Amino acid sequence: MSTTPNVPYRLEFSVEVPGTPEQVWQAIATAKGMSAWFAPTEMEEREGGSLHFTMGPEMGSDGQVTAWEPPRRLVYEEDWAALMGKDPDALSALTSEFLVEAQSGGTCVVRVTSSGFGIGADWESEFWDTMAPGWMPFFDNLRLYLAHFPGQEARHLEAAASHPGGADLLWSTLHDALGLADEGATVEVRGATGTVERVRERQTLVRLTSPVPGMLSVYTWDEGDGKATAGVRAYLFSADAADYVRREQPAWQAWLQGLSVSA
Repeated sequence: MSTTPNVPYRLEFSVEVPGTPEQVWQAIATAKGMSAWFAPTEMEEREGGSLHFTMGPEMGSDGQVTAWEPPRRLVYEEDWAALMGKDPDALSALTSEFLVEAQSGGTCVVRVTSSGFGIGADWESEFWDTMAPGWMPFFDNLRLYLAHFPGQEARHLEAAASHPGGADLLWSTLHDALGLADEGATVEVRGATGTVERVRERQTLVRLTSPVPGMLSVYTWDEGDGKATAGVRAYLFSADAADYVRREQPAWQAWLQGLSVSA
């Protein structure tokens, strides 16, 4: 197999979101905005600026802004090889482009393209096959953020635990234990009240209203090797959010670890 990165990969999709182009730009092209619906982000907000996404404990992705055209077009490149722990000569940069197009009625369409070049290894195809299902729920977050919390700064709460067995069984257990429901339903999730906004395969997004307003994503994913992860990720928007996270994040972690899964 050639070790020259000449095998192309590409992912394209679009989402319609509420807001003006300027509001959407703030959400997709600033550190404060990206951190409020995606991952904790550090960004020099200019062409040529550095970029860093924090993906989890001791895990992140570094990159650079390669095009900055407010409020219409953002392009950045991530170090795909470093992210995956691979030979830097085997992979190109992972390039993502965001185009913002205003629509009538106070909405915008965000067109997203991600692309890269590899050597055709099996793991590369697996990476791209799982990229869309892994990324799309974040754009549900973006839509909800722009609808209810535009311009606000988020405080993050995140907890996850690994369990033996498959992701479907774990999801069924997690879903029932938390009392999740269909879209539009009012739910109480471990003392927090909110409305179910989006249901996907093994993932539910809840807009929280009390005790702290925000967004809560509950999910499971398959680790392989007979294990799966159950997790929660919340973006909270209030002066009380920091105290809430300090109190509730350890409680969520302990609860997820103690989840009893049985066939």
